[in-house]
Amino acid sequence: MLRLDNVRLDLPTKENLINGVSLSIERGKLTVITGPNGGGKTSLAKLIAGLFVPTSGKIFLDDEDITDISITDRAKRGIAYAFQQPVSFKGITVRTLMETAAGADMPEMKMCRILEKVGLCARDYMDREMDSGLSGGEMKRIEIATVLARDADYIVFDEPEAGIDLWSFTSLIDAFGKLKEDRDSALLIISHQERILDIADEIIVIRDGVVASSGTRDEIFPTLLSGKDKAYCPKGQEMF
Repeated sequence: MLRLDNVRLDLPTKENLINGVSLSIERGKLTVITGPNGGGKTSLAKLIAGLFVPTSGKIFLDDEDITDISITDRAKRGIAYAFQQPVSFKGITVRTLMETAAGADMPEMKMCRILEKVGLCARDYMDREMDSGLSGGEMKRIEIATVLARDADYIVFDEPEAGIDLWSFTSLIDAFGKLKEDRDSALLIISHQERILDIADEIIVIRDGVVASSGTRDEIFPTLLSGKDKAYCPKGQEMF
């Protein structure tokens, strides 16, 4: 279990960015963190990944205090972070990137199975370079494939729908559904998209740096659709 205990984050540009958040992320579940823009969702994801260090509070991974350890050491402990905008690597092929993520040479059949899970044909993509020749949707799905190659226990996706077309988004939903069914990992997705919220096991609403509400999908999702959470609607619009 990944647990945040009264975590607070202040940055030079903004105080109380995260203001005393406590929550737990369990393996075997898909948890979506949602809420209005500027509420602290991405900052929370970066705290979990190790890109930010809390001003106060603690972060625990399976009862180990990982509050002050680096993003590299967290990755070694099984935490993977997929950036909102995937990084391109000129001159690096998909094959090399996936083998680097796995930490070993990868048989083509295994690479094929992983890429197939994100809707890509290995034959068409293994030797392509990770550069501007790939669409945003392709880059996003390849990044997810590299995370799968690592076999991480806790996977954090920051707004995976950002900058991709509708067809690619549909493929991403399918990929997340398969991940949820096939793995015992904890999937944590930062998103305000209704279709992602709809496949969640747990939903956490973050607003103004605090947990506004949390619970199962059946408990929280209807309140978002009905507008009972007045600051937010799942179609990505703030309500006034």
